[in-house]
Amino acid sequence: MADAEHDEAMGEMSEGLQVELFHPDSEREPGDTNRQLLGGRFDIHPIVFPGALLLIGLFIAITLLMGQEQASSVFVGLRTFLESTFGWFYIIAVNVFLFTILYFTFSKYGSIRIGGVEAEKEFSTFSWMAMLFSAGMGIGLMFYSVAEPMLYFGSPPVFFGAEAETGAAGAAAMAQTIFHWGLSPWAIYGLVGLGLAFFSFNRGLPLTFRSIFWPLLGERIYGWPGHVIDLVSVFATLFGLCTSLGLGVAQVNTGLSYVFGSNMLGVLDVPTGTLPQIALIVGITAIAVLSVAAGLDGGVKRLSTVNLYLMFALLGFLLIVGPTLYIAGTFSQGLGAYIGNFLSLTFFTGAIGAGGASSLATTVGDWTVFYWGWWIAWSPFVGMFIARISKGRTVREFVVGVLVLPTLFSAVWLSAFGGSALFNSLYGNGQALAAYNELGQTVAMFSLLEQFPLGAVSGLLATLLVITFFVTSSDSGSLVIDHLTSGGKHDVPRTQRVFWASLEGVVAAVLLWGGGLTALQAAAISTALPFTVILLLMCYTVYLGLRNEYEILESEEFRGHIEEISDREDVAVDSSGGDVVTDISDSSDTTTDD
Repeated sequence: MADAEHDEAMGEMSEGLQVELFHPDSEREPGDTNRQLLGGRFDIHPIVFPGALLLIGLFIAITLLMGQEQASSVFVGLRTFLESTFGWFYIIAVNVFLFTILYFTFSKYGSIRIGGVEAEKEFSTFSWMAMLFSAGMGIGLMFYSVAEPMLYFGSPPVFFGAEAETGAAGAAAMAQTIFHWGLSPWAIYGLVGLGLAFFSFNRGLPLTFRSIFWPLLGERIYGWPGHVIDLVSVFATLFGLCTSLGLGVAQVNTGLSYVFGSNMLGVLDVPTGTLPQIALIVGITAIAVLSVAAGLDGGVKRLSTVNLYLMFALLGFLLIVGPTLYIAGTFSQGLGAYIGNFLSLTFFTGAIGAGGASSLATTVGDWTVFYWGWWIAWSPFVGMFIARISKGRTVREFVVGVLVLPTLFSAVWLSAFGGSALFNSLYGNGQALAAYNELGQTVAMFSLLEQFPLGAVSGLLATLLVITFFVTSSDSGSLVIDHLTSGGKHDVPRTQRVFWASLEGVVAAVLLWGGGLTALQAAAISTALPFTVILLLMCYTVYLGLRNEYEILESEEFRGHIEEISDREDVAVDSSGGDVVTDISDSSDTTTDD
C-alpha cells in the first residue's frame, strides 16, 4: 500500500511540474465548449463542425448544379491558373519547410522530448513507422512508381539535358521522381506533425492547428482566428485526402479490369470509367467505415501493419524475379543524381534559361507544383496523424523517423518498380513504355508486372495493396477531421468517426463525377494555397515554442523542482521502507493525456 501511495504521490508531483512550468496559464481545455448531440453520439465544436459541413455541402451542390462538362472545364482552368500563377510560391515555401525542420533537428532543440521529459512511447518503432508510412504516401507510390519514370524517360526534363529514351534519360527520370517523393514532402509532414505534437503534448493544448498559434494569439486561438485556421485545415485535409482516394480507385478499377480481362486471365470483363470508380468508392468506403469504427489500435494500427507486410511482399517479389542487379544500380545512380542535383532541383521553376515555357508546363507545372500543393493539402491529415502517434520521441528521433527513413524506402520502391520499367524499355520488349503511352498512368504498373512470372498474382496483390491503403487513408483522415471538428479532443464518439469516413467517400465521388482526377488535383492545389501561408507562420511559432521549452529545461527553476522532487522521493522511501532509486527518471510520466 505504501508503494502505491508513493507512486501516486510521485506521479502527482511530476504531473504538477509539467503543468506548472510548461502549460500556458489558461483555464481552457480541449473541447470544453463542445455540444453533445443524439445522446452523446456526436461531440462537436459548435463553430467548426457545422461550418465545415455547410461549406462542404455548398461545394458539393455547386459542383452538381454546374453539370459534369462545365464542372470539368472549371476545374481544369482552376488548376492551370494556380500552377502558372503560384507555382513559384509553392516551391519556395517547401524549401523553407525543409530547412526549418533540419534546423530544429541539428540544433540544441533536437533533444527536446515530445510530451515532456518523462513521456513514454505509445507505439513500438515498427508500428509507428508502419502507421506514418501508410498514412503518408501509400496510394501515391503505387500509382506513380512506374508511370512517372516512364513519362520522364520518354520526355526528359530539360534541366538534365538528356536525350529521350536513353540511359541518360533513365537516370534523369529516377532523379526527378525521387525528388518528388523524397525529403521535400516528408519535410512538410514532419513540420506539421512536430508542431501539432509539441503544442498538444508539451503544452496541453487541443490537438488542432489553432494550438500551434498560441505564441502569437494566446487565448484568441479559441476565438474566430482559431476557428478560421481549423476550417482551412479541415478543407485542406478533406481535398488532399480525396485526391489520394480518387487515384486509388482509378488504379483499383484499372487493375481489376487488366488482371481479370483479356490482358491476363480473360475470365471477366470489368468496366472502367467514372461510374465504376464511384461504385468502388462506395464499396471501399464501407470497408473503411468498419475499420474506423474499430479505432486507432483496433483498426488503423492493424491495417497499417498489414499494408507494410504487403508492400514488403510485393517489393521482395519484384527484387527476386526482376532485374535485381539493374535495380540496385538504378537505386545507387538515381539516389546519387537526386542528392547531387538537390539544390538545383528544389529551386528550379523553368521560368528562365534553357527550361523555358515547355519545361514549366511538362515538369514543374504539371508535376512539381501539383505534388507540392498535394503534399501541403495532405499535410494536416498526415501531420496530425503522425503527431497523434509520436508522443515520447525526441525532436531529433521524430525528424529522422519521419524524414530520412521514408525517403530511403521511397527511393528503394521507386528504383525497384521504376528501374524494372526502365530495364524493360531499354533492354526488353518495351511493353511498359508502350502501355503507358497507349493506355495511360493507371495501367503502367500492371503492364510491368505482366512481364514477370505470376503476373496475375502480383497484379492482384498490387490491387489489394491499393485497397488497403485506401482504407487506412480514409481511417486516418477520419480520425484527423474528428480532432479538428471536436475542439481538439483525442477521443471522439465512434458514430462521429463513421460519419466523416462516409462523407469523405461522398466528396471523392462527387469530384470524380465533376471532373475526374483533374478535379481532385485542382481541389487539392486550391485548398493548399491558403494553408501554405498558415504553415509558413507555423515555422515561426514552433520555433518560439521550442525555444521557450529549452529555456525552461535549462533554467535554475527547473533544476530546483527536480531536486525538490528527488528530496521528497527520499522522504517517501524512508517512510515506506522501500528501495527506490532517487532519480527523476524513476518518477511517473510528467505529461498528461488530454
